[in-house]
Amino acid sequence: MLKAPDHQVAGHQAHAGKLGPLVDDSGRFYKPLQSDERGTKEAAFYSSFSSNSKIPTPIRRFFPTYHGTQLLEASDGSGMHLHLVLQDIVSNRLDPSVMDIKMGSRTWYPQASEDYIMKCLKKDRESTSVPLGFRISGLQTYESEKLGYWKPDKKVVQDFTLEDVKLTLKRFVSSNPSSNAEPDCALASLIYGGSDGILAQLLELKAWFEDQTMYQFYSCSVLMVYEKAGVGEEGLRSRSGAEVKLVDFAHVVDGEGVIDHNFLGGLCSLIKFVSDILVSSTNRSKAEGDLKEQPENIANDVKA
Repeated sequence: MLKAPDHQVAGHQAHAGKLGPLVDDSGRFYKPLQSDERGTKEAAFYSSFSSNSKIPTPIRRFFPTYHGTQLLEASDGSGMHLHLVLQDIVSNRLDPSVMDIKMGSRTWYPQASEDYIMKCLKKDRESTSVPLGFRISGLQTYESEKLGYWKPDKKVVQDFTLEDVKLTLKRFVSSNPSSNAEPDCALASLIYGGSDGILAQLLELKAWFEDQTMYQFYSCSVLMVYEKAGVGEEGLRSRSGAEVKLVDFAHVVDGEGVIDHNFLGGLCSLIKFVSDILVSSTNRSKAEGDLKEQPENIANDVKA
């Protein structure tokens, strides 16, 4: 049974008679191919990437598994439409928190039309893409059974400033994301930190992008995903913990032996933001721990 995804935070959505992706119960995600050359290019990229022996095995985990293409009834009722068949990244997660981050200070590809370039340039300049090398496209953060998700409106996200990005990256790993109070970053060490947390995964990707010259990933997105229910519970980290995926490859072009500095610059910028939050959170936790110890030390001094 196909349905619209419950946890899509950006991009075209299959609602109100519009064309968008679908999911099934077997963990597959069906993305309708765009009718112009972008659809053909994305299918070609997945086919090329999945069979490319030069891609290091550890790097493949950052890309959705590709299951080919399939003709399906389009979500907008327009008839049969060719879809990419991909891994549904959140299918095995309960109440997933998801952030979609579009990478690069430039989101148009070299062969794009003048009209398309101007459209992208306007978005890039009016968002944080140009100053930061990335912009947040959408997100949802699960808070609690009572409060549900904190999911800012699309128009609010589009107007994010540099300070909004900093705040949102903190809220994403906080127990109080919807509150107007300062985000507590209670989950930062568990989600951003650790040997296989988001920061470690981003650094692994950075090492590959510093070397790979096969592809230029224009307008690609980084997805950051985790499941709050599994955080900190012994044995659940590998199944429910932090995960980074790259998605949206309609504008990928041949690297022609050149390092993808556009994507790499945005990735380095994102790493700096996440690292700063992690350091700040760790220092705050340490300071709070020291404060808790002080009364005990005073009591011991009195007894002595």
